[in-house]
Parts: sequence; C-alpha cells; structure tokens
Amino acid sequence: MKTITLYLLTAVAEILGCYLPYLWLRQGASAWVLLPGALSLALFAWLLSLHPDASGRVYAAYGGVYIGVAVLWLWLVDGVRPSAWDLAGVGVAFAGMAIIVFQPR
Repeated sequence: MKTITLYLLTAVAEILGCYLPYLWLRQGASAWVLLPGALSLALFAWLLSLHPDASGRVYAAYGGVYIGVAVLWLWLVDGVRPSAWDLAGVGVAFAGMAIIVFQPR
C-alpha cells in the first residue's frame, strides 16, 4: 500500500507540474503559475527517488500508475468522462505495473 501511495503522489506531482505551465501557455493564466509548477516538478523528481527499486523498474511501473491518474485527471479536472477504451487502457497499464511492482523478489 505504501508503494502504491507513493506512486500516486508522484503522478499527481508530475501532472500538476505539467498542467500549470499548460494553463499559462494555452489558457492565459498568470506567469506566476510557473513557480508552483516548477516546485511540483521538483517534488515529482524527489518522490521518484524515494522508491526502493532500481530506477528503470520504478520508471516502468510508474508509467502504469501515471496513465491511471492522467485518465482520472481527464475526468475530474478537464470534465471529460473517460470512455470504455480509456478504462481498458488503464486496466492494461495497471496490470503491467502490478507485474513489475509485485514480482517475487
């Protein structure tokens, strides 16, 4: 559970760190949103360093969690309801993540 929570926090930090500059570039938000965006990306990098596995394994497994959080963001922030195809893709990504994270050691 600790590992999954860490992956979820990492994904939110990355998405927020990319979303805030998007607001500035595409939606006309104040340039001040770049500061929390940069801090969020720094938090993202730090959170990735807290994972106990080798970096390549962490990045591969994190990709699956990122996909799930991105689709949730699509729904909650962008207001777009995920399609069945979106959800199927999340399921495949989570399955891949689970295989990587929960492999026998």
